[in-house]
Amino acid sequence: MERRSFVKQAGLAGVLAAGVAPAVVHAQANIRWRLASSFPKSLDTIFGASDVFAKKVSEMTGGKFQISVHAGGELMPAFGVVDGVQNGTVEMAHTAPYYFFGKDETFALGCAIPFGLNSRQMTAWMVEGNGLKLMREFYKQYNIVNFLGGNTGAQMGGWYRKEIKSLADIKGMKMRIGGFAGRVLERMGGVPQNIPGGEIYQALEKGTIDAAEWVGPYDDQKLGFNKVAPNYYYPGWWEGGPQLDFFINNKAFEALTPEYKAIVEAATAVAHTDMQAKYDAKNPAALRQLVAGGSKLFRFPKDVLDAAFKESMAVYAELSAKNPNWKKVYEDYSAFRREQNLWFRFAEAGFDDFMQSQKL
Repeated sequence: MERRSFVKQAGLAGVLAAGVAPAVVHAQANIRWRLASSFPKSLDTIFGASDVFAKKVSEMTGGKFQISVHAGGELMPAFGVVDGVQNGTVEMAHTAPYYFFGKDETFALGCAIPFGLNSRQMTAWMVEGNGLKLMREFYKQYNIVNFLGGNTGAQMGGWYRKEIKSLADIKGMKMRIGGFAGRVLERMGGVPQNIPGGEIYQALEKGTIDAAEWVGPYDDQKLGFNKVAPNYYYPGWWEGGPQLDFFINNKAFEALTPEYKAIVEAATAVAHTDMQAKYDAKNPAALRQLVAGGSKLFRFPKDVLDAAFKESMAVYAELSAKNPNWKKVYEDYSAFRREQNLWFRFAEAGFDDFMQSQKL
C-alpha cells in the first residue's frame, strides 16, 4: 500500500500503533547536542535527570535527536556550565541555578533561597505563577532559555563533626553550603565554602571543612558523609524545595523546529517529575540505614533557626535595595510564597501533622 494512502486510511493513531512514524517527524534533521552536568555520575538521582531527559528526547524523535550527557568536570568545571551554555561551547547544561549567585543573586530565585518555597510551591510558581516568565526574562542576559529540571524536595541540614547545641556553635564553623545561603551563614558567624558535590567528602574527611550539606539521606549515604561526620541535622532551612534547571543556549534552541522544541519541553517535564519521585521513594530507607549505622539525628536548635530566618530576611531587603533584577523577581516570589503558606497551613500541614502522629 502506498504510504500516503495508508496514512489517510489509518489515521495518525493507527500509524503510531503500527510503528510507522508520521512524515512530520521523519522530516526533521539529525541533531547532536552535548549536555554538561554540574553533578557526578555516581548520583543516579540528581545526575540521572539528565539521562532521563536525553533518553526521552531520543525516543520521541526516533533517535534523530541525540544528546550526550557529561558529568561535572568532563567537558568543563561543575561551576562553569553557565559560561559554557552562554558562550555556545555546549548546547545545554543541567545544574542548580543558585550555584551562580556570584554572577547575580537572582540566579538563586530560580532554585532555592533560605526559607523559600517548598517543591510543590516552586513548581506552582514556575508553571502557573510568573516564575518561568520572570526567570526567562532574566536568563536572556546570558543567552539562556531555562526549563524545569527536577526538584529534590526539602533537604536535610547537613553533617557536622561536632554537635550544634546553640547559635554559639556556628561561630567560626567552616561549612560547605550551596547557593548564597552562605551569605546568611556568614552573618551568623559561620564560614561558608562553595564546593562541588564530587569534592565534598575529601574536604570533610581531611578537616578542611567542619560541616557539609548536600541533599538528603539517599545521596548523602552514597557520598559517604556519615563516615566522616556523625551528626546529621534537619531541616535544611536554606533549601525547602530546590529546583534544578536545564539551561539551553538560546541560539541552539531557536534553531530547532517547533516539533523538536515541543519534544524538548515534554522531555524536561518527565525528568522534572522523575527526580523528585526518586528522592521521595529512596530517602526513607536510606535514613533508616544511616541511623542504624550510628548516625545521630538532630533538629536544629530554635535559636539557630530564628537567627537564620532573621538574617535571611535582612539579606533579601538589602538585595532589593541594590539589585533591580532581584527586586523584580523577589517581589513576585515573596507574594506567591505568602499565599502558598496560607493555603498549605490548613490542608497540607493539617493532614501531614495528623498522619505523622499515627502508627502505620
